[in-house]
Amino acid sequence: MAGRDEPTAKGRPRLRIQNARKSFDSRVVVDVGDLVFGEHPIEGLIGPNGAGKTTLLRLIMHSTALDHGRITLLDGNGAYDADDGRVLSNMRTHEIVRLGVVKSNQVIQDFEPLTIYDSLLLAVATRRDERPYRVLSENRLWRQHAEEIWEYVDRSGFGRLTGYAKSAGEKKLLDIVRCLLLKPKILLLDEPTAGLPGEVRDRLMSFIKELATQRNISVVIVEHDLNVIWTLSDYVHFMAEGSVILQGEPDWLRGHKTVVEKYLGTGHVRD
Repeated sequence: MAGRDEPTAKGRPRLRIQNARKSFDSRVVVDVGDLVFGEHPIEGLIGPNGAGKTTLLRLIMHSTALDHGRITLLDGNGAYDADDGRVLSNMRTHEIVRLGVVKSNQVIQDFEPLTIYDSLLLAVATRRDERPYRVLSENRLWRQHAEEIWEYVDRSGFGRLTGYAKSAGEKKLLDIVRCLLLKPKILLLDEPTAGLPGEVRDRLMSFIKELATQRNISVVIVEHDLNVIWTLSDYVHFMAEGSVILQGEPDWLRGHKTVVEKYLGTGHVRD
């Protein structure tokens, strides 16, 4: 495993996962001793199907409960082993989102009757805005958030707001834009490019890279399109049988014997 004496960027928001364990029907799905996400702008999380990647992200968001363990959000100002971070393990998902930890959906979820415009406004609405007597708050929400909505729509490749997200790719893209509107400190992307045309995928990933490096958002990507992982990630974690067993820079990990044998095959190894 590649060594880690000090975080590469102490100013970045980070997640520390300690002694995290989850079993289903006596089968251990996640067993992580000590893992930190966010020491680099964009980090990939790869591994075979069933390795526990999506479950680990769900444990972070507490949409799946830990059997035991601790997950802590460090705001970027503390030491690597700080005890003054915010413990997420006992929080509800919406509370975790408010702290700036946001996850996209692996399985497409959408409000079919809503236009793209309505769906994006819903992302920026507060609980107060959703009460019946606030029905006239739509124009105010648009005025407050129009600039950022247009930025994300233009940069991600949508180009229209009045229609509906119909294809799988459009729904996936809409989900990611909604995540960005929540102003994440840490953005967990679960198979973000699934269903996206190549041009849209490249434009979106370029924008994600810009957000990570220029706006200090820590991004973790689970992605089966390994070309995205190798070209976009600054650092990669390899997960197998519930545990992160290797970590390192993309080129180093790509050529590692264990990763090749367990996951890649020789076709992904550069000459």
